[in-house]
Amino acid sequence: MNKIANRVKQIEAMAQKTGFPVYSEGKNPLVRGKIATPRKELQQASPKLVSLEEAIRQSGLKDGMTISFHHHFRSGDKVINMVVDKLAEMGFKHLHLAASSLIDVHEPLIAHIRNGIISRISTSGLRGALGAAISHGLMDEPVIFRSHGGRAAAIANGELHIDVAFLGAPSCDSLGNACGYAQGENVKSICGSLGYAKVDAQYADKVVIITDSLMPYPNTPNSISERDVDFVVEVDSIGDAAKISSGAIRDSKNPRDLLLAQTAAKVVINGGYFQNGFSIQTGTGGASLAVVKFIREKMIEKNIKASFALGGITTHMVKLHEEGLIERLIDVQSFDRGAAESLINNRMHKEVSANEYASALEIGSAVHWLDMVILSALEVDVNFNANVLVGSDGVIRGAIGGHPDTAADAALSIIVCPLLRGRIPCVVDEVTTLITPGTSVDVIVTDYGVAVNPNRPEIAERLKVAHVNVVQIHDLKEKARKIIGDADPLPFGERTVGIVMSRDGSVMDIVRNIKDK
Repeated sequence: MNKIANRVKQIEAMAQKTGFPVYSEGKNPLVRGKIATPRKELQQASPKLVSLEEAIRQSGLKDGMTISFHHHFRSGDKVINMVVDKLAEMGFKHLHLAASSLIDVHEPLIAHIRNGIISRISTSGLRGALGAAISHGLMDEPVIFRSHGGRAAAIANGELHIDVAFLGAPSCDSLGNACGYAQGENVKSICGSLGYAKVDAQYADKVVIITDSLMPYPNTPNSISERDVDFVVEVDSIGDAAKISSGAIRDSKNPRDLLLAQTAAKVVINGGYFQNGFSIQTGTGGASLAVVKFIREKMIEKNIKASFALGGITTHMVKLHEEGLIERLIDVQSFDRGAAESLINNRMHKEVSANEYASALEIGSAVHWLDMVILSALEVDVNFNANVLVGSDGVIRGAIGGHPDTAADAALSIIVCPLLRGRIPCVVDEVTTLITPGTSVDVIVTDYGVAVNPNRPEIAERLKVAHVNVVQIHDLKEKARKIIGDADPLPFGERTVGIVMSRDGSVMDIVRNIKDK
């Protein structure tokens, strides 16, 4: 008869032939038995839902391993300090902290570096007291600086291996479906896009989601899938959304910034790419952000619509989208609460990972399809090189961000900076630190004229026809020198405190320590 009992030998023979085990009910630990508990009740007992300390223990984290974080809350972030405090309490040593960027709020890391909890750092930037301390030789190992696209590529190709990722998420369910916002009452935080966190979640060995809003399953839509999450930790607060747009991101009313923005807008409008279907990204500086306001008027006047706006999305970009002037928003990082809320409300506002945003290794990364980018800089030089990381005093006080990624790939890259900041020249013979090579920079807009890279003569001609004040970059440098004189040489020491990586994975420059007075 054709019964299972009569086929046992044939089943065993086929299992042996194919290399699979023979089925035995109840003996496979991967297959759970029938559970009669109501599923909503069962969710509360999710094995992923643990305390922070338990998540760390179960993750297998050991001394010397790499931990990662994102900076989507910027100056409002509470996760990095919270986690590293706990790691110190648990006795961990010599950890490698790989953050998408570090802000002034992360000053408490100084003590953890001195105490040996953190021995290495990889990041896009350093600001505030932490940047100053590292510039003066706080760490034995130099900090590795990568652009956002470079970091994403390094994680994807294994160059930057993450053992445990600790990722703050404004909402998450007990199984790990996480998002940068939540819909419903009593939501404690919002940051919008989790573009930098998405890469870490995809490639880290273990992923810990830290949330202050535990949502019913399934938490949809989700930026990070439960498939990539090992542990979920609920805490009181992960960040302050009000501080996302503080610091480097500023909406300026300064007359000089507005003058620079107006001039930059003329370059955008007359540079040859301002046509129906163009794409654009703006940086975080006040003048760069203000450009959006001025090009809006011309877009309406000429009935021109942009196909997409890219990068860190701001409320200004959202307004243009909602007016129908920008068809789509591609968002790796929401630069203010208005942009974060737009992800909830606007169907054509797309969240992307850092790889999709700016990796040089991704054929489809959005920067490859970018017409224009407007960026700021701490300083530029006569070869059109740009520095956005190290201040004129030699102290690390900025972030690479997506600066070299977007400048390299955009059809027209525009840097906006004043000729002088107080008594500090912004156009110099040679930048203090090379971040974006001059071969990637097309136009430099200052309050004393616009310099066009000699490699782009066609742009210079277009701007002259439009009566833009086109000048030579050497003349701008000389004007700055005449106003303030020659700067004293910086008191650099012999130690390397930072290594600047190109987006292709090669070493582009180093940062030396500043000698103590």
